[in-house]
Amino acid sequence: MRTAQALSGLVARRLFSSSTRIMASGKTLTVSNINPNVIKMEYAVRGPIVIRAVELEKELANGAQKPFPNVIKANIGDAHAMGQKPITFIRQLLACIANPSLMETDKTLPSDVIEHANAFLGNCGGKSAGAYSQSTGVEVVRKHVSEYISRRDGGIPSNSEDICLSGGASESIRNVLKLFINRNNAKKIGIMIPIPQYPLYSATIEEFGLGQVGYYLSEASNWSLDEAELERSFNDHSKEYDIRVLCIINPGNPTGQVLSRENIETIIKFAHKKKLFLMADEVYQDNVYAQGSEFHSFKKVLVEMGEPYSKLELASFHSVSKGYMGECGMRGGYVEFLNLDPEVYVLFKKMISAKLCSTVLGQAVIDAVVNPPKEGEPSYALWKKERDAVLASLKERATLVEKAYSSIDGISCNPVQGAMYAFPQITIPQKAVEIAQSRNQQPDFFYAMELLESTGICIVPGSGFGQKDGTYHFRTTILPQPELFKDMLARFTDFHAKFLAQYK
Repeated sequence: MRTAQALSGLVARRLFSSSTRIMASGKTLTVSNINPNVIKMEYAVRGPIVIRAVELEKELANGAQKPFPNVIKANIGDAHAMGQKPITFIRQLLACIANPSLMETDKTLPSDVIEHANAFLGNCGGKSAGAYSQSTGVEVVRKHVSEYISRRDGGIPSNSEDICLSGGASESIRNVLKLFINRNNAKKIGIMIPIPQYPLYSATIEEFGLGQVGYYLSEASNWSLDEAELERSFNDHSKEYDIRVLCIINPGNPTGQVLSRENIETIIKFAHKKKLFLMADEVYQDNVYAQGSEFHSFKKVLVEMGEPYSKLELASFHSVSKGYMGECGMRGGYVEFLNLDPEVYVLFKKMISAKLCSTVLGQAVIDAVVNPPKEGEPSYALWKKERDAVLASLKERATLVEKAYSSIDGISCNPVQGAMYAFPQITIPQKAVEIAQSRNQQPDFFYAMELLESTGICIVPGSGFGQKDGTYHFRTTILPQPELFKDMLARFTDFHAKFLAQYK
């Protein structure tokens, strides 16, 4: 198997070479005239290894004999797919909003669920979730989001007019990055992103024709960030790009670190010094596990630092896909803007209006997350019990995963302070490196594909997220339930020992 980059190049070469034949067949759109950025962009989380994992699942379902009974997808942060049960309050609210007649016929529904559902539907056209919402989202949900943010940040004001709902945080992130596309600029607009990073950023930057400006997180100090590295990255890329944006993922994906307040202040000061627009991806803000670690929102720190830092332009993102909810398929998220130029905001809203609105049921899940049951209400006790159980289980698995991988020869793993992933470093024997290179593959891609074919375990190679030259990693989720994780670890440990022996 080849890396995603190699595959893209191979496909492009084959199809470009046959473009004359394709055009002769009468096709108007071909690979020779398609947007070239679509060919170049890569998204490792759903790349060739994951495609092969799906093929293996189908082969097993059709009775094929494999050295494993099932495929374990540890490649993506999809909690429900890995066995996490939905939160009862969220699903009851969704059921009532999707089918309002249940509120009359189902006498087991708690009264606060019915009140929440009626309040939401009262803000929908025709009192139906089947109606379009405003492009920025259902008004009452945006109001609840602003109240949630203010509570989270110790009373710092939040204005619902500065909030736009979207189909997951990813849509908002892409919408904001889209504002920086400017073909009339002398240089490409540069976007600073962490390395390792979530491939949404590198893929979107490539697709939009922007410039990727990577800054390395320090693996030796648990993936922290220092100003000297930001300066190095900025200076090294300034001749090529007009750098205008600094993206931060906190808690980190794929690295699982939680930034200290001191680290956040350093980042804010750097952004002010370089006059950068800040994008804070904070979708894992509920997922903090390590003792002594605490989530600090960029907005809260920025405001509390006072002027001139409190005047920085900031876009902060959150999602219903992570946290204790894990409602990935519902596609609910939001962006909150701070200090955005009012004229730019008018244009932003015009831009997103062309897509009408995000899914209204996804907006309902956002409402359930930011406006959950309150103490004393009928749903509160069960909601709190379920939420606390999920977060406690994730905390336990975060520790278990780090200790398990660190105990294996040739693997080191930093503590998983937050988020849903570990990003272990692996030592790959030189013989395996040479074989991978002879196949035009990254060594960690070769390792991950061998792992999948031998054990059914699907992980994502570190090369898909970016890493320092000469180092190899993989990302794995902490989401497999305890019994499945034990099975996964047994398969992995056996494979790794055989891999080292085979290629030593």
